[in-house]
This record gives sequence, C-alpha cells and structure tokens, in this order.
Amino acid sequence: MNFSIKYFNELTIHELYQILQLRSEVFVVEQDCVYQDLDFKDQKSLHVFGVKNDKIVAYTRIFKPGDYFKNASIGRVVVQEKERKFGYGHEVIKASIKAIKDYFKVDAITISAQLYLKSFYQSHGFKQVGEGYLEDGIPHIKMIRS
Repeated sequence: MNFSIKYFNELTIHELYQILQLRSEVFVVEQDCVYQDLDFKDQKSLHVFGVKNDKIVAYTRIFKPGDYFKNASIGRVVVQEKERKFGYGHEVIKASIKAIKDYFKVDAITISAQLYLKSFYQSHGFKQVGEGYLEDGIPHIKMIRS
C-alpha cells in the first residue's frame, strides 16, 4: 500500500470523493450512525490515505496542536471493511503518527477513540485519560500518546 499526505487544497476531486465515500461507507452505513461528517474541519486538516489498486482503502485526517485538541490529533480513522484483515489500520496509524512528527514537529497526540478500539490504540502507545463518553451515540474514550 502506498500512502499519500496532502492538505485539503492539494487533494484532487477524485481523491476527495473517494475519501468522503469511504467515510460514509463505514461511519454512516456500516456503523449505522447518522451524524454530520462534513464538519468544515477537513479544510484545516492534513489528510493521510493509503491507496491499493488505485483506490483509497485507508484514511485519517490529522490536526496540528490547537486545531482540534491542545495536542496534535488524529481523527476519522477508517479502513474499508474488506481490507481490514491485512493490517492496514496499523499502517495508517503509523503513517499518521509519522506525519504528525514530520509536519508538526511534535510527539504528543490526543484522540477521541471508539471504546472497542482501546487495545488497538494502546498497541500504538496511546493511554486512556478520564472516563468514557458518548459521541454520536457511540461509546468513546479520550486517549493520549506522548
């Protein structure tokens, strides 16, 4: 899988369409969660995406410190369902952590993680902070990697 990192204004129309389609496919349809995905945060984020056979199958958006949380952050972590068995979730998180270090020159990262993925994020050095909460009707926890 090849990863690309682009600011919003660098994305092609086809890349943006594939990103939005993938996010909708997983977050809205698969997870049966009606929420406003288009939140005007894409314009200030850096987009990290993995391409396989000319199709975006793994994606995150990252933010510099202060744009979302006090620390840098990773959000909208998504891998196409049929591609998850190949470990692309781990690859996209590693690429996102590296992009934060390379682009923003910081190590501290805060995420709002779906609770069922706690051990996944722990395997990448994230630790739970505080109690769980509901976000869009789905249990989440705040996690920090320093």
